Amino acid sequence: MHDVQAAGGTPLSEGSDPAGGRTRLPLLLSVAGAVLLADLVSKFLAVRELGDRDPVELLGGALTLRLVRNPGAAFGLAQGLTVAFTVVAAVVVVVILRLSRRLRSTPWAVALGLVLGGAVGNLVDRVFREPGPGRGHVVDFLELPRWPVFNLADSAIVTAAVLMVLLSARGLNYDGTRVGDAGDSGEAPSEPPSDPPAEPPKNSR
Repeated sequence: MHDVQAAGGTPLSEGSDPAGGRTRLPLLLSVAGAVLLADLVSKFLAVRELGDRDPVELLGGALTLRLVRNPGAAFGLAQGLTVAFTVVAAVVVVVILRLSRRLRSTPWAVALGLVLGGAVGNLVDRVFREPGPGRGHVVDFLELPRWPVFNLADSAIVTAAVLMVLLSARGLNYDGTRVGDAGDSGEAPSEPPSDPPAEPPKNSR
């Protein structure tokens, strides 16, 4: 899509808001809230229904419901660094909220909302679940063939990562501009006109 021109000739790229550049914070928070709610409810049901039973195979074994308490990162990686991942999750939440003040891109709002909801969902586990605050184990319960057990928060974060890679590849920034918008039209700068050649002096008589 081509860039459009706002009043005064300022370029507006895809994802920006020509009506005043409204922030996309409400959309970010809505996506984050939906992810967080789905994550908390699914973990509650997993603990209640899978706590004292054998794994449940669904879709002919394509999906297995298996309750796992994970002290590490997503997909069971780096176990034993629970406190470190608690700090990292908290930092991620703060960084996203700071970025949201300049957020003007709808796709970036969705991506950051997925990250925020997923980060908060797992952070809740690390703060409130056993064995204690900051060291709590994350509830995982979804298992695919030849894939570590995970949860909805992990899925949201991975989906967001893929989306952010695509947005970056397209050159779309989170503030709604595109890479090269600021003073770079993609054309080589025109050279200033050269001075006309000086006329040869006339012979005096």
